[in-house]
Amino acid sequence: MKWIIKLLLILFAVFECGDLYAQKKQEELIDSMLAVMPKQKEDTNKVKLLKEIISGYYKSDFAVGIKYATQGLQLAEKLNWKKGIATMNYCLGFGYQNKSDFSQALAYYAKGLKIFEEAGDKGGIADGNANLGNVYNNLNEDTRALEYYDKALKTDEEIGNKKGIASITGNIGHLHQKHGKITEAMTCYLKALAIDEEEGNKPGEALINGNIGNIYLGQCNYPKALEYFYKVLKTGEETGDKGCTARGASCLANVYESENDDPKALEYDFKSLKLYEELGNKTKIALVTGNIGVIYEDQKDYPKALDYYFKALALYQALDEKPGLARTTGNIGNIYMLQKNNILALQYELEALRIDEEINDRYNTAVELQFIGTAYLALVTDTPAPPDRGTVITIANGSNSLPHVVIPAGKAARLDKAIDYLQKGLVTGKEMHTPNVMQEFYKNLATAYKLAGDYKRSLAAYENYMVVRDSIFSKENEDKLLKTTMEYDYDKTHFADSMQRMASQQKKDAEAALKFRHQRTLTYFGLGGTLILACLSFFIVKERRKSENLLLNILPSKVAAELKEKGYSAAKHFNNVTVMFTDFVSFTTASERLGPQELVDELHACFKIFDDIMARNHVEKIKTIGDAYLAVSGLPAADANHAENVVNAALEIAVFMHDRYAKMGDKTFQVRLGIHSGNVVAGIVGIKKFAYDIWGDTVNIAARMEQNSEPGKINISESTYHLVKEKFDCEYRGEIEAKNKGHLKMYFAGAKKVA
Repeated sequence: MKWIIKLLLILFAVFECGDLYAQKKQEELIDSMLAVMPKQKEDTNKVKLLKEIISGYYKSDFAVGIKYATQGLQLAEKLNWKKGIATMNYCLGFGYQNKSDFSQALAYYAKGLKIFEEAGDKGGIADGNANLGNVYNNLNEDTRALEYYDKALKTDEEIGNKKGIASITGNIGHLHQKHGKITEAMTCYLKALAIDEEEGNKPGEALINGNIGNIYLGQCNYPKALEYFYKVLKTGEETGDKGCTARGASCLANVYESENDDPKALEYDFKSLKLYEELGNKTKIALVTGNIGVIYEDQKDYPKALDYYFKALALYQALDEKPGLARTTGNIGNIYMLQKNNILALQYELEALRIDEEINDRYNTAVELQFIGTAYLALVTDTPAPPDRGTVITIANGSNSLPHVVIPAGKAARLDKAIDYLQKGLVTGKEMHTPNVMQEFYKNLATAYKLAGDYKRSLAAYENYMVVRDSIFSKENEDKLLKTTMEYDYDKTHFADSMQRMASQQKKDAEAALKFRHQRTLTYFGLGGTLILACLSFFIVKERRKSENLLLNILPSKVAAELKEKGYSAAKHFNNVTVMFTDFVSFTTASERLGPQELVDELHACFKIFDDIMARNHVEKIKTIGDAYLAVSGLPAADANHAENVVNAALEIAVFMHDRYAKMGDKTFQVRLGIHSGNVVAGIVGIKKFAYDIWGDTVNIAARMEQNSEPGKINISESTYHLVKEKFDCEYRGEIEAKNKGHLKMYFAGAKKVA
């Protein structure tokens, strides 16, 4: 069950909708504006001043922000200032949304949107549709959320609001991520990130980098998660945005906690907590306090964990922040379950369920039903068992009175309770399309049915558990961005099915022969069977060649051979390789200029030629990432000419793209190329769908070389330069600074020297 709590923390952290208000005002500025308020005339300027005050309070105290938003709405209505009325409705909607009063939020957003629609204010219309989409996203009504996001995106594209486009694209990415569509989510995030970088929108960049980091955290790719979360932290420190710095520190703590590096996790959580306390952001203080409780729970220091959970609970109660109340109450229940105090655990889990149902949080409702069913199941299997009579327990914690819990007498009655809650939760999990929760329901139902002596249902539940578990495992490792589509068990399953079909047909043919040609001799029948077996053999060989060609199209030949022989391929370290990155210049601009089909066709045409060039020069293509192309020479088989191979390939690409751009102009792209030589780790990602990939500083530095190159140029590092300087004309072009690497020298590689 521990994984469920971690998953909830990731999902809670991943979705931060594009802010309705820029977080620029510090606490001192709010105080100065409040001091001006009594002297301000009752006019539109006072409404604008109230909006700035609301923006500041929404960083720390939504209740106070709502108070000023109500005051602003009353003043705007008194002045009959339509835009002010609409804006203040949006302010109130945002406040109630963050208080989890979604019906109020929807009502205020709808009022504001109607006014902007009547006025034909497209910017206000886009914001209103985005706001409504965010509320429906909170309510897990994803179809409606997507409907409003699409409206907002269309309007933002009409008026050229790139910041809005990036924000909505990121929110759509969250919808995909919530349903396990990692590839679609990553595509949205990268598109949003490109726009934010182009626009210099640092808060937007930090937000998207955080979401990408959470994707990698969900896949247990901790190095990549740390890379993106450090970007969030760095952005906050460079811009002086304490909120962004605190968010980055909190996310880093989540990664270190997942890596069981508790000292590091606590270091970053306490750093985050200190910053949020300086900002007075009570909601985030509660969140990080709860996260610290999770770390102590990891360490099995249950008294400390409970201490921080109860602190967080008190904060959420004071804020009346119901999602946080539900989450923390459930965490407390989980501690008591770990301590085998299942009766007390049930009280807290039932209270968490009540809150989740009240705010219509169906995902967490399913999770709580899982916990409650498990608690009842534990009451059956506990040794010593609780009393076999009805037990009523009442415990109150502060102002939060926990529900009465009646424990039924007898194991059979408790089993019925467990099965009832697990079945309810399974229905909710299916409705929400949450396989990660569904597998736990099936697993526990299998145990419950077995204890009840219903072995038929137990077996069926366990089989469903295996199916869902396998689908989750493959889904977590699926990433179409890495161009991996080959299933490990393709050969076995496909050939087995083919042989079964052919054997079945053979049997039918034999029966038909006996029925209609019984006069034929056994010799003729034997010849017929031989012919069928020959056809079967031909079919199997043909299909095997097809699958092997597909496998070789995805994996290097040595790796494919190892995979077929052993069923797996271990990751290996390679000391002497050269890595190349290519990237198309102004790809985002080109994607706006070209139609979707034109864009895909042109990418395909270019990458097809790149593939041919790699093959000619003994370079192994690794993957494409959007418009980027990654390749390496020197693995899986060592090659003393790895650097020369890659530079030769890069020169061919540069010439090809130069000629193509001269001929087609804006219908194609210009290319940047970056090369670095060093060592990497290479291997297969995943179990069922393979992705051969490379990792290490060499890959990162090659990417930095590409980023600092110029259109049509080949930018190589110092290490590559020393390997190829005798064979290619090279031009020194200065240094760049790389994190943890110091200054890196760069050279442009030119034509091959004449012997």
